[in-house]
Amino acid sequence: MFTTVTEPFTDVVEMAADKRISDAELDLMEVLWAASEPLTSAEIIERLEAQRDWSPATVKTMLSRLAAKGALTHREDGRRFLYSPAIERDFYVGRESRRFVERLFGGRLSPLVARLAEEDALDDDDIAAIEALLKELKS
Repeated sequence: MFTTVTEPFTDVVEMAADKRISDAELDLMEVLWAASEPLTSAEIIERLEAQRDWSPATVKTMLSRLAAKGALTHREDGRRFLYSPAIERDFYVGRESRRFVERLFGGRLSPLVARLAEEDALDDDDIAAIEALLKELKS
């Protein structure tokens, strides 16, 4: 048995804004976020096999890059390293969502929703969820 000795951080200062996570790194982070305990690189490779055909060296390189970016932590456990996310998924999704809206829509959400509507990307369930959210925000 082992315990995680670090607490995930949620402060944007901890993971510098210029340290973005690539799409490939995000796949690896999703594996760590889904895990209930720290994972070895072999366990990460095994869980990624279905979606990515990466060599162990590629995965280990990405683990090193993510550690340097402050996105994950690792600790020694005998002859192996155990990896854990250092940022919470909700924090990351929130930060990237805000960055996306800021970059493409000047920080305004309504042009994004309008664009999705124009592209027929919103189904009835999406529209109902947006309406319910707006109603909740107004009250």
